Amino acid sequence: MTSLLVADGRARCSWVGADPEYQRYHDEEWGQPLRGDRALFEKLSLEGFQAGLSWITILRKRPRFREVFEGFDPDVVAAFGDDDIERLMADAGIVRNRAKIEATIGNARIVREMPEGELDALLWPFAPADASRPRPRPRSMDDVAAVTPESTAMSKALRARGFRFVGPTTMYALMQSAGMVDDHFDGCWRVTPQPTASDSEETP
Repeated sequence: MTSLLVADGRARCSWVGADPEYQRYHDEEWGQPLRGDRALFEKLSLEGFQAGLSWITILRKRPRFREVFEGFDPDVVAAFGDDDIERLMADAGIVRNRAKIEATIGNARIVREMPEGELDALLWPFAPADASRPRPRPRSMDDVAAVTPESTAMSKALRARGFRFVGPTTMYALMQSAGMVDDHFDGCWRVTPQPTASDSEETP
């Protein structure tokens, strides 16, 4: 049986729950293609902070994260020093984890040295490309992978560049949220209909 939650007349993936902000995130952001170095750096950073926590925790703290990390501008974050680390460690509005804060700054320094567009170009090729043979759509969380060969390969590529907090599970969460894969449940209102053979035929 499909695992869905119906609220305000819409059937959503059951993991969303009843939180209005989580519903908005699911409806407007999760699974939508996200492009651009700054946006992907923010996503990479927040997914790293999420490791070991629930995403709703990060989502509720995201406005403050964006404020104290200067909009996740890699050039600005890359310039953070020891005083900034202590400032962030004292801020209850974010996740105060020194290793994750230092990793975010270190990752920003790597992105700063990349040509514009390279982070986007590095991440997106790991998205499964064979749209003509789509995966079966998940019907519950039991059908959703935690790690895939693509997320493992993405993690390996990022680690080779020196990125931290980019394990395969974290990278699959990034792939889901950034629209590199579509894991909306069967029956969810956000599901994009898959093309059929007849769709591709030319009309006489």
